[in-house]
Amino acid sequence: MTDQNSALTTTSANPFSGIQAFEDAQRIAKALASSSLVPPQFQGQQGLANTLVALEIAGRMGLSALAVMQNLHIIHGRPSWSSQFIIALINGCGRFEPLRYEMTGKGDDLACYAVAKEKATGKDLIGPTVTMAMAKREGWASKSGSKWATMPELMIRYRAAAFWGRLFVPELLVGVTQTQEEVLDVEPVTVVDPVADLNAKVAQPAPAPKPETADDGELF
Repeated sequence: MTDQNSALTTTSANPFSGIQAFEDAQRIAKALASSSLVPPQFQGQQGLANTLVALEIAGRMGLSALAVMQNLHIIHGRPSWSSQFIIALINGCGRFEPLRYEMTGKGDDLACYAVAKEKATGKDLIGPTVTMAMAKREGWASKSGSKWATMPELMIRYRAAAFWGRLFVPELLVGVTQTQEEVLDVEPVTVVDPVADLNAKVAQPAPAPKPETADDGELF
């Protein structure tokens, strides 16, 4: 194996395994970040760090860096996979027959779970059931512009597949447990530390009492 091939192999495996591997990965990342074919969060100098992380993930997964970058979405600072990518990982890993979706009900009673047969055992692995009632309780269907309102059968399949993947093949997802659609569905919240908030209120000086004034003509 040539030195060049060795460097490429080391970089794809783990760009953070050493100084040389990191320098090699930086050169690859700069080339990728200069391409208009990669998503905006990986482009240019600002996207260089994200590209390096994508290279590390691609190495762990044994996949093309471009495939990872095109399906790894960074929303509100959180990485997430597209649902189609998770389905492709499951169907393409060779351990299961393709995912199937069992649908029942219509409208507000619509429900779905994903199931796939494990080739080694012949056993059907059944994922959690997702319902439209769940989508409404969790706030997925109530957000402005939500696809749950216009494409419920597609969205419920995507969510069922994501749940199945987290339950049965978390190692394929390499720690990125949420889908792009889930991150968009979840309402952002502001978490306030109650202790810090209380301490801030205690630290505030008490307002000075107002001086008493006598009304004109009042007798003491």
